[in-house]
Amino acid sequence: MGKTNKGKELGTGIYQRANGTYEARYIDRFGKQRSVYAKTITEVGKKQREKIFENEKQIDVIDTKMTLDEWYEKWITVCKKHCRTTTKRTYEIQYNSLRENLGWRKLTSFNLIVLQDAFNELGSDKSRSDCKALLVDILNRAVEADLLIKNPAIGINPIIDGKVKSEKRILSREEMEILLENSKGGMMYPIFVVALGTGMHIGEIMGLTWDCIDFDNRIIIVKQTLTYLPGDGHTAQYEFHQPKTNAGFHKIPMIKKVHDVLIYQRTYHKDIATRFSPREGFENLVFTSKTNNPINAANIKDSINYIVDRINRENLEQFFEHLTPHGLRHTFATNCIEKGMEPKTLQKILEHNSLQMTMDLYCHVRESTLTDEMERIVNFI
Repeated sequence: MGKTNKGKELGTGIYQRANGTYEARYIDRFGKQRSVYAKTITEVGKKQREKIFENEKQIDVIDTKMTLDEWYEKWITVCKKHCRTTTKRTYEIQYNSLRENLGWRKLTSFNLIVLQDAFNELGSDKSRSDCKALLVDILNRAVEADLLIKNPAIGINPIIDGKVKSEKRILSREEMEILLENSKGGMMYPIFVVALGTGMHIGEIMGLTWDCIDFDNRIIIVKQTLTYLPGDGHTAQYEFHQPKTNAGFHKIPMIKKVHDVLIYQRTYHKDIATRFSPREGFENLVFTSKTNNPINAANIKDSINYIVDRINRENLEQFFEHLTPHGLRHTFATNCIEKGMEPKTLQKILEHNSLQMTMDLYCHVRESTLTDEMERIVNFI
């Protein structure tokens, strides 16, 4: 029980200081003694009660000696509990880049110099940018949990190399013809046609099931992606994932070439099904391997590389630059804009929440188009 300077008893934990003001003490949820101050006993008592109430509302899951490694485990299991398995794996890969230099440190020891020095050791600007986004989120939660007063990761500079970001690889009209011609009769031909004719993500194409194909109305219903999860080295793990946003559920009209190739694929798949039993849970996939198993993005990338290498071996006069599966989506979007499709319509097809994202990420300009467009203004000058 505290007392005034004249010996009068006050409430628990309340004291009058030598200068006549009042101090009220309380123990926070980490076991540390805290104080509040005021000019009057009424005011200091009110502040004390408010702080005790605020403190009791918190959940005691941390302590002031916690390292970044310890807080990361809390963050990934509590704050990111409902994230997809694939997203958590991405976080883990990014965090492992920081673990050696930062994981053992106490959160309270962080400052911008310590963090920037660790980030300078990372291999590229992209790696630094990805890891900064991760660490900013991790430490934001630490601030909210009263572990830190402010987030020092916000000031990290991820741009060290200063390399100019390369243009996205898109196929010219001639390259599209070459790619399709050299894949005819193989597993990749219908996948190329669907990718170049719909702009779907490769995971969405691999996740197509026959109930998503409306042949009568010529519509593809996009409702899921097929995701590959590394297993124990013996059996590949696959999961269907729902779109993250409402924009992910959408319908894409089929152009004739896409419609025809899916008709062919239905017959082809029925033939495979008579010889190989599908994996349980994936019986209805549109695209499978020759043994009726699911296909993942790495398989597609390897197949594209194989076809491109073969094109270059057989055609020594003109080098065919390698491309990623996502380059097919970029090519689709560029073709749509060049053919006069309304950007808002393209946004809907590409399942974007904003038109800005569509225009910034997926709409590129071919050099041949630049020349053609400049010719249109020749008479203006």
